[in-house]
Amino acid sequence: MTEEQPEREIGVGPFLEPWPDDPRLDPELLAEGDRRNVIDGYRYWSHEAIVADLDLRKHPFHVAIENWQHDFNIGSIVRNANAFLAAGVHIIGRRRWNRRGAMVTDRYLHVDHHATIREFIDWAAGEGLPIIGIDILPGAVPIETTDLPERCVLLFGQEGPGLSAEARDACDIVCSIAQFGSTRSINAGVASGIAMHKWIEQHVAFGGTEY
Repeated sequence: MTEEQPEREIGVGPFLEPWPDDPRLDPELLAEGDRRNVIDGYRYWSHEAIVADLDLRKHPFHVAIENWQHDFNIGSIVRNANAFLAAGVHIIGRRRWNRRGAMVTDRYLHVDHHATIREFIDWAAGEGLPIIGIDILPGAVPIETTDLPERCVLLFGQEGPGLSAEARDACDIVCSIAQFGSTRSINAGVASGIAMHKWIEQHVAFGGTEY
């Protein structure tokens, strides 16, 4: 038998007075402690202050997800978009989506809804953003060797069927992710993390920058 390990407490407890004179800090969090799922640099910050700071640093790529079948992977994709600091997330189709996998990270993102693919296409065109589909399709180019535009929107389809026919036609290019095993495709949440990090590799300078 092994001895049970005590559960690790997340976050920090109350801040000892005197409190710092910083308008970004939330008096309630200072008094009661901050147990949120945020990086240490944002401890005790108000939600509004965190969003404002992220907006100053957000990257110029967006993420879009088709939501015709209430896909459970959407929460993971949203969480990845927060981790890689996407400019925004766009849900196409059903307005309601399963938020459990997002781990409340959607509160720190700009999440927009588009009822149809056409509505989404018109938005992207108005913003001057090329649409980069991520799927295993005939004619798809390897994301590993593709230069992704700095300003773009990465479009993901449903788990299983992938991008809808209308979504495929809307893409400027479709990128595939190299696989080497027996399964035909990888989880949409995993694929989104790979694609976003590929954008990060190409467009973010890491020298001397802390993340």
